[in-house]
Parts: sequence; structure tokens; C-alpha cells
Amino acid sequence: MKIEHLISQIRKKKSFLCVGLDTDLEKIPEHLLKEEDPIFEFNKAIIDATHQYSVAYKPNIAFYEAYGLPGWKSLERTMEYLNANYPELFTIADAKRGDIGNTSTRYAKAFFETMDFDSITIAPYMGKDSVEPFLEFEDRHTILLALTSNEGAFDFQTKKLEGEELYKQVLKTSKTYKGSERLMYVVGATKATYLQEIREIVPESFLLVPGVGAQGGSLQDVCKYGMTKNIGLLVNSSRGILYASKESDFAEIAAAKAEEIQKEMEHELEIYIQS
Repeated sequence: MKIEHLISQIRKKKSFLCVGLDTDLEKIPEHLLKEEDPIFEFNKAIIDATHQYSVAYKPNIAFYEAYGLPGWKSLERTMEYLNANYPELFTIADAKRGDIGNTSTRYAKAFFETMDFDSITIAPYMGKDSVEPFLEFEDRHTILLALTSNEGAFDFQTKKLEGEELYKQVLKTSKTYKGSERLMYVVGATKATYLQEIREIVPESFLLVPGVGAQGGSLQDVCKYGMTKNIGLLVNSSRGILYASKESDFAEIAAAKAEEIQKEMEHELEIYIQS
């Protein structure tokens, strides 16, 4: 998917909401467990209920890998359903892959060609030759982990190397990679005050921002420090939407939660336009 199409959807829906499909059989409504494929049925209901308020969906691959072959089939069905019924939506494989070149090429083929995702999250620790194979795919995007929202982020990402934080060096170095125009970055909402300095390095790149809501991140701060003229943000919400209800009305309640976030985003967009 071309980035211009994503920007068009954001402006049309007045939303930059990404719904994380972290589907856990221990948390979905019990009545769905009677279905032949409860993960897919849950995902389908969530997608149908929330698609008008969101512009992207992000299956967390671990939640499917955990169930072996049935989990992979649920993921495959979910992607087929999304691409067939809502092709305008941006899809993210939250896989956090990153390995030597020939292995990365296979990961890229798996998620871009076999599973038909628009993008994938990548860990940059192994450097250039582990990232560039993903960047070879036209109209597909690579979302590099830059500054994450977890507590352990401070173990390495903010450590200084030759006077500069490691995450800043990751951002700067990644801009030299072949195909870097297809890069996006993960920046946690709990690190929103860092966004001002991040925008000095990658002023126009799209940022995938987890951590709003359940993890304590502020949408207002993310928008204040991270928004660009082309919006430049995809803010993810998973648990707050998926598991807002465990009853038969789960999809209806999920839609209400998604609409609530969309309205907040619409408000932030208005503020940005007026500023």
C-alpha cells in the first residue's frame, strides 16, 4: 500500500487509530470457544465493528504462533478477510523480526508475499543487512523499533554511545539504508516527551505508537510532539478495545471504545490544523 493511500484514509476518517489484534483464547468471550475457529471469529467481529473508526490493524504474531498450526491458519484467515473486505486498511505484522540477510529475505517473503501484509515490525540490532531485505519490497513498509514503551527500553535504547543515545543513532543510521523512504518507526507513547527530538531526526516518517491507554501513554502528548502535516502517526490500541467486554456484546462495546478514541483523534487533528 502506498503511504499516500494511508494518509488519504486518515484524513477521510479523521482517525489514525490502529487496532492491535492481540487475540488471546483466555480472554475472548466464552461463547466463541464453541466455534471451529474462535480466534478468527473474534477477529472478524472486532474488524467488522471497528473498521469505520480505524485505519490500520496489527496482529501480534506471537498470539497466533502460540497455538501452532491452528493459530497460523487463524492468522491467514484474518488476513484474507481483511484484504478481501477492507482493502483500504493498512495491515501490520507485529513480528519484530531481524536476522542475517538471507533469513530476513525469507521473513519478508513470508509476511509480504505469502501473508500479504502491508508492513512488518523489525528489530534493528543486527544492522543494515538484516533490515534492507525488507526494504526491497515496493509499496511495503518496514517499521523499525526505535524507542519502545516497555520498562526494559532503558537497558539499551537510551544508553549513550559516544555522547549520543543509542535510539538516536539507530534513527540516523537507518536513514542511510537503501529503501529508507519505506521506513516507519516504533516509538512508545510512554516516551512521548522524546518525540520532539525524534522528529528532528525523522521529521516526516510515520511513527507507530503503542502504549496509549492501558500502558499510561497520553494521546494529547503524542500528538503535541509527534504530529506532522501528513499526520505521521498510527496510534495503537489493543486491550482497551478487544477486551472491553467478555459478554455477547463484546463487538458492540469494542466499537464504542474505538469510536471514543476516534473522536479524541478528530479533536487533536482540529487542534493541529488550527495551530
